[in-house]
Amino acid sequence: MSAAAPTEDTTTADAHAGAPGAHASTTAPAHGTEEAGGLPQFEFQHWGGQIVYLLFLFVLLYLLISKVFAPRMRRVFDERAQTISGAVATARAVQAEAAGQAEAAKREVEEARAASRAMAAAAKARVTEEANARAAAEEAVVAARIAEAEAAIGKTRDAAMANVAVIAADTAAAMVERLTGKAPTATELKGVA
Repeated sequence: MSAAAPTEDTTTADAHAGAPGAHASTTAPAHGTEEAGGLPQFEFQHWGGQIVYLLFLFVLLYLLISKVFAPRMRRVFDERAQTISGAVATARAVQAEAAGQAEAAKREVEEARAASRAMAAAAKARVTEEANARAAAEEAVVAARIAEAEAAIGKTRDAAMANVAVIAADTAAAMVERLTGKAPTATELKGVA
């Protein structure tokens, strides 16, 4: 296939070469008018226009950036900085308020503890006074009962001591009578007592 393609091109080129007026379009250009290959940006004769376009585009971009985009970005950055500083200030204010409330709550807790300690001490003192008063009243009742019992014991002892002489005389008489078989006389018994 690759061998057939060049033969067709050469026959077509030969057919066109023989036609009148087709000679200039199909034939290769002469050596003097032949263009140099490569990029036109690197050719020296185009640099003037390229520099003008470059300066024009640079000035246009500079104006767009400096007058349109940079102020918008600056405004966005400023708003963002204000928002952040406002949020930080609000957070610090809230933190300070929370610290103040924590201190107030701490003081209230300390005051409540002090009040509860005072109430507990007062209640303890009142209970102690009541217990002491009850103990004193009970001690007075017990002391009165002890005094009554000692008085009764003393009366019983005195009565018993009064009868001891009679009982001793009777006991001595009974013993003497039992041992000797004869009862002692009253004068003998008085000597014993």
